[in-house]
Amino acid sequence: MAWRGLHITKPGRLSLADGQIVISQESGDVRMPLEDIGWIILDEPRLTLTTALLSACAENGVALINTDARHMPSSLTLPFHRHHRQAAIADYQINLSLPFRKRCWQAIVVAKIRNQADVLDRHECAHGDTLRAMTRHVSSGDADNVEARAARQYWSALFRDFIRDDPSDLRNMMLNYGYAVMRAVVARALVGAGFVPCIGLHHASQTNPFNLADDLIEPFRPFVDHMVVEQFGGRDASSDMTIDDRRKLAGIPLETARLNGGEFSLLAATEACIASLMKAVEAQDASLLSLPSSKQPETLA
Repeated sequence: MAWRGLHITKPGRLSLADGQIVISQESGDVRMPLEDIGWIILDEPRLTLTTALLSACAENGVALINTDARHMPSSLTLPFHRHHRQAAIADYQINLSLPFRKRCWQAIVVAKIRNQADVLDRHECAHGDTLRAMTRHVSSGDADNVEARAARQYWSALFRDFIRDDPSDLRNMMLNYGYAVMRAVVARALVGAGFVPCIGLHHASQTNPFNLADDLIEPFRPFVDHMVVEQFGGRDASSDMTIDDRRKLAGIPLETARLNGGEFSLLAATEACIASLMKAVEAQDASLLSLPSSKQPETLA
């Protein structure tokens, strides 16, 4: 079972030998069992990969994330046909009722806002209780767009002098990097369970191949937000993202979440979440959908 990721930032050659990934760089060779790897970030243009390794990554369900000249994630490689019930599951997705999809989206929005409130509390920001109160007003399908209203309250409390869509802001660079990694991990879990990622519950863009991943990532975003607040540390927002920033954010799937009363890495939590989605879809019961929580259990005095 996969439990680790790779973030490669130096030139080298990646190949396959005896079921292991071989990373050959100037300092020597490093080998790791491919079955342990859940995601690989190729954060260096002078890397070469063998086709044997690419095929093995697909067979083992490894998400390959490539980056552009600015070191930002720019593409994702996932395997085809990873599940023996692929066609049956696609049929389920296509025929999901609108009320079921709306109830799932309601649960997703509520979980996201609760996790955002927890982030505000962890960083001693105002309005955590305000956000929790807002979850009571999330209706089926979030017809009143409480998610957007909560977001405005959330970002203004979390960061000073911050505009979410400013690409030059270091905080946005870090958020987008972390979200891209989490999106890849969610998409990986969806494909592994046999879902077609382009068929969403709420997102329905005809140009987006990852509508379903963009639905399910929402409750995971606040985990990235928390890491960015800690990593940013009050630096100048006009500064550039460093290799240490990218390395930290590349490890976001190893952070801890709570799900169904237990603790999981975010990597494992995505798999558990998608497994619960399968049960919900088959039973047409949105209450079976389990979503991650960042809330730490209260300790007894």
